[in-house]
Amino acid sequence: MNAEDEKKTIPETVEIKSVPDAEIEFLSERETPGGAPPAQQAAPESGGEAEDHKPGKGKSKKRDAESLKAALREIEGRAADLESQSAASRKEAAEVRDKYLRTLAETENIRKRLDREKSEFYQFALAELLKDILPVIDNFERALKTGEEADTRGFREGVELILKQLLDLVRKQGVVPLERSDRAFDPAVHQAVVTEESEDVTEPVVGEELQRGYLIKDRLLRPALVKVLLPKKG
Repeated sequence: MNAEDEKKTIPETVEIKSVPDAEIEFLSERETPGGAPPAQQAAPESGGEAEDHKPGKGKSKKRDAESLKAALREIEGRAADLESQSAASRKEAAEVRDKYLRTLAETENIRKRLDREKSEFYQFALAELLKDILPVIDNFERALKTGEEADTRGFREGVELILKQLLDLVRKQGVVPLERSDRAFDPAVHQAVVTEESEDVTEPVVGEELQRGYLIKDRLLRPALVKVLLPKKG
C-alpha cells in the first residue's frame, strides 16, 4: 500500500461528542474482571493456613502433643523398669555364681577330707591287723630256735599250734577257708591249673587241691588252685 492509499483510509478529523449525564466507571488497577478485590479472591488459596488457626484445630494438635508426651513418659518408665530388672538379674546371677563357687570349694574340701580319713582308717585298720600278726611271728622265731634241739614230733606240734593261732587271727577278720562237701568242680570258686582225663568220672571233679581258697564274709577272697579230672574222651 502506498502513501496515497493510507491517506484515503485514515479520516482527516475525529469528532468526540460528550454524552450528557453519562457515568464513567474506572476500574481500579487492583480490581479484577469479576469485581472482587484480589485479596478476597486469593483467600481460598490460603485456606490451609486459615484452617490451622481455627480454635478446634489447635486444640486437636495440643491433645496430640499431650498424647505423645504421655506415651514417651510411659516408654521411659518401662525402660527404667527394665533397667532395674536387669540390674536385679545381674545381682542375682552374681550371688548364684558366688554360692556355686563356695559350694564347689566346700565339696572339694569334703572330698579331700574323706580321702584323708579313708587313708588313715586303712592305715589304722592295717596297723591293728599287723599288731595281731606279730605274736605269730614271735612263735615262728621260737619254733625255729628250738627246732634243732627238739624232736620232729615236738617241732611239728609247735608249727601246728602256730598255724592254728594264725587261722584264729584271720577268722577274727571274717576270713575262713573254702570248704566243699562234694568234689564237684565249680569255676566260681575253683581255678583249674592241671587237668587229667579219667575213666572213673563222668563229669569234671576236683582230683586234688593244690592251694586252699578263702572266703571273706561269704565272698570269695581267693579261689582254690585245683587239679581237675575230666571224663575220658571216646
